[in-house]
Amino acid sequence: MKRSTLCLTVCLAVFAAIHQSNLQAAQPPNRPNNASQARVELDAVTDARALPDGIQIRAGEAQLRITALREDIVRVRVSPNAQLPEDASWAVLPEARTKTVAVQAISDAAAVGFRTPKLDVRVERKPLRLVVRDTAGHVICADALGRPTAFKLGGFTVAKQMPDDEQFYGLGDKTGLFNRRDQAYTLWNTDVGPQEATDPLYKSIPFFLAITHDRSYGLFLDNTWRTWFDFGKTARDAYTFGSEGGPLDYYVIYGPTPKQVVEGYAYLTGKPPLPPMWALGFQQSRYSYSPESQVRDVANRLRADKIPSDVLYLDIDYQYRNRPFTVDPDRFPNFPGLVADLKKQHFHLVTITDLHIAHIANQGYMPYDTGHAGDNFVKNPDGSEFVGVVWPGPAVFPDFTREKTRAWWGGLYKQFAQDGVSGFWNDMNEPSVFDGPGKTMPLDTVHRIEEPGFRTRTATHAEIHNIVGMENERATYDGLLKLRPDERPFVLTRATYAGGQRFGFTWTGDNSSTWNHLRLATQMLLNLGMSGISMVGDDIGGFNGSPQPDLLTKWIEMGAFNPMYRDHSTIGSLPQEVWVHGPQQEAIRRRYIDTRYRLLPYIYTLAEEASRTGLPLVRPLFMEFPGYYDSADSEFLLGRSLLVAPPSLPDMLDDYAVSYPPGPWYDFWTGEKMPAQRTGPNIVQVAETVSQGQSLSQFPEPYTIHPTLETLPVYVRGGSVIPMQPLVQSTDETPNGPLELRVYPGPQCEGSLYLDDGHTFRYKQGEYLRQSFTCRAEAKAVTLAFGAREGSYAPWWKSIEVVVYGWQSEHAEVKLSGSTEALKTTYDAKAHALHVVIPDVAGKQELQVGR
Repeated sequence: MKRSTLCLTVCLAVFAAIHQSNLQAAQPPNRPNNASQARVELDAVTDARALPDGIQIRAGEAQLRITALREDIVRVRVSPNAQLPEDASWAVLPEARTKTVAVQAISDAAAVGFRTPKLDVRVERKPLRLVVRDTAGHVICADALGRPTAFKLGGFTVAKQMPDDEQFYGLGDKTGLFNRRDQAYTLWNTDVGPQEATDPLYKSIPFFLAITHDRSYGLFLDNTWRTWFDFGKTARDAYTFGSEGGPLDYYVIYGPTPKQVVEGYAYLTGKPPLPPMWALGFQQSRYSYSPESQVRDVANRLRADKIPSDVLYLDIDYQYRNRPFTVDPDRFPNFPGLVADLKKQHFHLVTITDLHIAHIANQGYMPYDTGHAGDNFVKNPDGSEFVGVVWPGPAVFPDFTREKTRAWWGGLYKQFAQDGVSGFWNDMNEPSVFDGPGKTMPLDTVHRIEEPGFRTRTATHAEIHNIVGMENERATYDGLLKLRPDERPFVLTRATYAGGQRFGFTWTGDNSSTWNHLRLATQMLLNLGMSGISMVGDDIGGFNGSPQPDLLTKWIEMGAFNPMYRDHSTIGSLPQEVWVHGPQQEAIRRRYIDTRYRLLPYIYTLAEEASRTGLPLVRPLFMEFPGYYDSADSEFLLGRSLLVAPPSLPDMLDDYAVSYPPGPWYDFWTGEKMPAQRTGPNIVQVAETVSQGQSLSQFPEPYTIHPTLETLPVYVRGGSVIPMQPLVQSTDETPNGPLELRVYPGPQCEGSLYLDDGHTFRYKQGEYLRQSFTCRAEAKAVTLAFGAREGSYAPWWKSIEVVVYGWQSEHAEVKLSGSTEALKTTYDAKAHALHVVIPDVAGKQELQVGR
């Protein structure tokens, strides 16, 4: 949600005199007390001591401690003096950070270091240079020659060598090119919008994925201060990163595949919780639906038009004078009744609860009175409560670095939880302060770290700023767990830090209703996914402005294949609901929302996989096809099997090429098998071909399609089994009919299905259903193998409709192992698809289809 310029102007005019003491000009950040003005460079090893899990090195006064947490993860801690920084982290899980493996020490005249079964880690003695190789001797990550690690003014700079063909991804929701190479970024959570080429943005995730040829690694800098990354914008042969303060503490995560790197990062910082299924349905929002009658009108229209949907949002206008944890009695006179009525229509209500608490004492405003009594707010340097202007006017801010404060905050949701509100939206938590320097708190405001695993101390906002949003999100998540211990919380946050995926969903913030922002959305979601944030979306249709009819339609089409599917728009814009712009546009949009709901078994299975592995739902093609980089940056995969391929410029009318990775592909809409191996060369192939003096004509031309409003090109990977369900109007509704298993023959054919009750934690006690499928294709036969079903959860279906694509004849003999029952088939000649309905299969069985 973005304030208007008019609102900001009025707020500043009214409150400037009152809060002049809090207005500070932009200034250099507060430095640690021990910050040295002298530059310290790590230029030579002066002493080294082998450790059971690594090595301890002295370089003059500086210290290095390099340890192996796993065979494929190395931690590097560096200090300019004799004492390493406190060993604590807001991002890295304690069980991961304290994990170690035994290593084999290395020491010779040239270097010291150690080996693991997967890595060779050496520190060259002079000049001091860290080099990490794989066991075959390939350099994975190495310090740049002639650019030693250096400390100055409490900050540091690290330089790493950068091969000519190295590519970089990650850092969260940054705009600009998909590949980060030749670009530079700052990580400092900032309330900005509309986004175009703006940096920094709302989130700080100092992790990136680097890819060179067939090898990948990740680097995570665990530093909460303002940090920066320069991927060759300043120097051609090196990338650099650094911070203006705080510890130099980073992790190198080896793949060799991109997928393994992302899983390794999730091992360190955590995986997303399994969300409630309703959070994966269609969500309708606006700033703001008010009064109560408007909310009811929107709900009624969604149901009357049979637009499947699960969630409605209330933005700040439901509150009394914009005060968090209040309800305006005039505009919402029967709030509990509204929540109850929406539940009867199978809608889940999500309400906004910003972190700024109105600064009004002894006026019956419980959040301030109890927060003040518990000493829960951020302080000025003189010990008084920091007050800044936000939506309620003068406001105070919870000090989320205190465990006690987070518990108090979580308790504020008690009444909303009792009223039946399903989820909560933490916005403006960069934190945004209308009258603050850089639109946030002054950097010398004081936080108190009172947290298990940390030394109790105070810290300035310069150190804590980037984790405020994540700790706000954490406090909400933990509070809801305490209030409703058997219900999965839904928390949506705008700002976060590395590890924030452990507490819920996020979105890309205040985008605009432009074609370019639709294009940017895909790149941002992909990089967020590679940065550990699996549960993510964007504002469908754009938040700022009013979308053209075709733009909103295309955005709804794209959103159907994103993890979170929310239509949201700003105050003063034109209506942006699905039915605006007339019945023709509505029909197209409904078709894609219908598809979303039919695909929920596949999407929910991906969400459960993410909760176990950390793998994102939306993925760049190279995550499933290592070495494949020639696709447009507009293309992406939903899971391993669905390829979404819009044009690189979403509003262009010209024909464009889709380059498939190797293997068979099928049109998701028609079932047609796409022309074989029409794939363009990747970067490595082109380079090798040209270097050998060969012609590029050996590579087939990419497949060309003509864009239309009605169709978003979606393709299915040959070798996939996709579970789908009959159409429902909400996730509360039990599907009526058979489970559909779409079989697309191809190499390594597989699929899986996960199901539970969709909202409780009973799956942790075994109340779930998990089943895997494999298939194999021969010249005139396809066999679908059902794995043994796990868990005690009973499915909603009694039968399964198997659809085999690429079947060229209406004639088929079908046999289910262990059954003598005759099975009838039907044939869709247009889709080349054979349909057969079989009884539910709970154990190991095979369905054999031959002709």
